[in-house]
Amino acid sequence: MALGNRSTITEFFLLGLSVNPHIQALFFVLFLNIYLLTIMGNLLLLLVIRADSHLHTPMYFFLSHLSFLDFCLSSATVPRMLKDLLSEIKTISVRGCLAQGFFVFITAGTEAFLLSVMAYDRYAAICHPLLYGRMMRKQLCVQLVLGSWGLSFLNALINILLAANLDFCESHTINHYSCEVPSLFPLSCSDVSTNLLVLLCSTLLHGLGTFFPIISSYGCIVSTILHISSTSGRSKAFSTCSSHLIAVIFFYGSGFLRYLVPTSGSPLELIFSVQYGMITPMLNPLIYSLKNKEVKAAVRRTLGTYLPCSR
Repeated sequence: MALGNRSTITEFFLLGLSVNPHIQALFFVLFLNIYLLTIMGNLLLLLVIRADSHLHTPMYFFLSHLSFLDFCLSSATVPRMLKDLLSEIKTISVRGCLAQGFFVFITAGTEAFLLSVMAYDRYAAICHPLLYGRMMRKQLCVQLVLGSWGLSFLNALINILLAANLDFCESHTINHYSCEVPSLFPLSCSDVSTNLLVLLCSTLLHGLGTFFPIISSYGCIVSTILHISSTSGRSKAFSTCSSHLIAVIFFYGSGFLRYLVPTSGSPLELIFSVQYGMITPMLNPLIYSLKNKEVKAAVRRTLGTYLPCSR
């Protein structure tokens, strides 16, 4: 990714979450624990899904990829933020900033696609149980995951290449803890109208293009559940998709707003970023584990295999 020839600065200063040293120390302890829980939770879920043959189904195939994405999304920003919380100099090179923005873009974008795919999987399982094996065959599942990565890569590449051609020659302070693409626009002395238009269009296409299938899928799911005569049947059907619905609300409620709200350096932007970039990756393994009997049983079996004393 070549930078514009007229760029006169080579690094940015990340303002972070706070300039107060005491609050920075508190944030370091807090987010270190959040990151460790994120890593352990998602790696454990990955291990359990791969090791337990009972979970070798399309639903858990997608869930394993979601755990990997949460691991990557959190790792793209949190280690750097933790380092900055302990450092007096919080600079990052322009190239490093663009690289970080690219990885945030591609992992968050792929997660949006994957949540949409998982909604379709739940639709197929609840609305067409007899055809589920045909609708969610292994080859299609792999293609859906690869397509999610491919489309997100293209989206991220277009936005980052446009950002790489901007000239940064005035303020070099980013009022954020990481290098998200919208945070770079106020620092440029170039015309960013094209960048803003492309970002807005890609966010709308990407966001709405993945969110509408989720709404449609759940519309059909709710209709099917309401037609189930037994209360236990309705409860069982709803429990199979409630975890996914909670994950969708957490991710879209913050990530979509972050890229649609104009960049102003407000605390609200930081809250949105922390929510979808740190809190949601930590909560997803808990959401899917605590509300899923199959996962809890698989965790016990896996721990029993690798840690016999835990039986």
